[in-house]
Order: sequence, then structure tokens, then C-alpha cells
Amino acid sequence: MSIIVGQSMANNVSLVCFGEVLWDCFGETKRLGGAPLNMCFRVKSLGINAQMISAVGEDELGDALLDELKEKQLSIEYIAVNPNKKTSTVQVTLDSHGSAKYEIMPDTAWDNIVLTDKIIGKVASTDIFVFGSLIGRTETSLITLKQLLEHAKFKVFDVNLRSSHYHLDNLIALMNSADFIKLNDDELYEIAKGMGCKYHSLEQNLDFIAKQTNTEFLCVTKGNHGALLSIKGKNYYNSGYRIDVVDTVGAGDSFLGALIYQLCTYDDPQQAIDFACAAGAMVAQQLGATPNITYQQILEFIEPC
Repeated sequence: MSIIVGQSMANNVSLVCFGEVLWDCFGETKRLGGAPLNMCFRVKSLGINAQMISAVGEDELGDALLDELKEKQLSIEYIAVNPNKKTSTVQVTLDSHGSAKYEIMPDTAWDNIVLTDKIIGKVASTDIFVFGSLIGRTETSLITLKQLLEHAKFKVFDVNLRSSHYHLDNLIALMNSADFIKLNDDELYEIAKGMGCKYHSLEQNLDFIAKQTNTEFLCVTKGNHGALLSIKGKNYYNSGYRIDVVDTVGAGDSFLGALIYQLCTYDDPQQAIDFACAAGAMVAQQLGATPNITYQQILEFIEPC
């Protein structure tokens, strides 16, 4: 049986992601994006029944985004069309190492997701509910998120700190609501320090957050140095994979999608963190956040023939 939902088949697991869908703009080029959407795409590509709850504007960019989701065989059933707000865009700048900086458009359609009985029913009937920190930057979507959390069975919080788009108090409240917290090492140290942590090591800071939030499942990514997965106080490590980085956008999202897939369908935490790091690395060595990568290709990346 698996670690977090007691299943052994991916197609028996259902997952829903709540948060931003948008266009990542690289100069004149635009690509489908948004951390929850990238994660949703990856976990669905591995065989889990995954859907998005979000919103787009009633505009050309919104129409194009919905068309692209259909092409990728992602359901748009729970993506609202807001006639009063624009579809979100993000200006992305990559440095010489492929690392990204983001300029995020304010007050978009996904900032204004309104609670409905339909999305409550969806969350209540789904095994896993995934949400990020960016969706909490505005009151409307944050209120909706908090109400949905009351109906969710297993809650995964994907921390994605973007400068000027979060408040520590909201982050702490969301961590306290979560069953699983994923963040990177910089985010870990920043949040732990803000919560009063005096420790210096990564493990001590992660353990501090686990105890402060009463969370048994945590994961911290470390860029090209891999990741640490903590399950009920036991740590599992992967030291990363050597690659030529092209574009880091979406690598962490695919990492999380692959990790949740493994934890939903297998009972080996070490295999899960190895598989997830491989998926993230494979995305980082390609352009775009949602390249097509199969389960078999990830296994062959880990163990080349």
C-alpha cells in the first residue's frame, strides 16, 4: 500500500490543485505556467486523476490558455471565466544559470476565485488537495482557499515565496492547515527564522517547522543538490543529478508532482525522493515547465542502460 492515501494504483487516486493558471512570458514568447498547473500536469501525466480549480479572464489570453489545457488533456471543468478580471501573465527573466525572476501581474482572474458548491463538492470528494502560497496574496482567493481546506482530506502546501506577494502570518496559518509541506531551502530558512527558530542547520530548521505546525510529512528542495524528504521524523535524502541547466521554471513543480505520485502509489520513501529529483532535473534541462516526460524515461534517467 502507498504511504499517504492507502492505494496501490495511480488511477485509483484523485487529486485537485487550487491556484494560479497563467502565461509565463519570456520576451515575445509565452508558455503555459503557474506552479499548481505545472504540478497538476506532471502528476496527471504519470497516471493520477488530477484537475485544476482556478480562473481565467474573458479575453483572448484566457481562451488561448483554455485551448492549451484541452490540448494537454487537462480538464477545464473547474476553471471559471471571469468577465471582470484579466487572464494572468508573468514576465520571466532567466539568468545565465537558467534561474528565474518573476514580475507577476496584479489583481487577475485567479486572484478572485469565488467559492461555489461545485468546487466544495469536488474538493470534498477528492483524495488530495494541493495549494500554493501565491494564491493567498489577495483576500478573495485566500478566503476561498481557507473554506476549501475545511473540506479537504489530505492537504499538500507547496510554498512558493514571491517577493511582496505573501505575509508570514498567512504562511504560518496555511502550514498549520497542511498535512504535507514542500518548500525550498531558502524558503525554509526564511520562514523558520520568522517563526523564531534559532537553529542553523537545514535539518534543525525543518524539524522546528514540523513541530511548530504539527506536520508529519515535509520536503525541502536544495536546487542542484537534491532534496530531503521527512516522514514522521525520519529523513530521506537525494544528492541531486548532474545536468546542464537550461530553464529552472517548473522544475520544482514537476518534482512535487512526481513525489506525490510516488507517495500515492508506492511505499518506499527513498524511491520517491530519488524519482522526484530525477523528474525535476529532467524538466530543468529543457525549455518550458511542462515538457512531456514519461514514467519510463524517468526510470531510465535514474538508471541508464
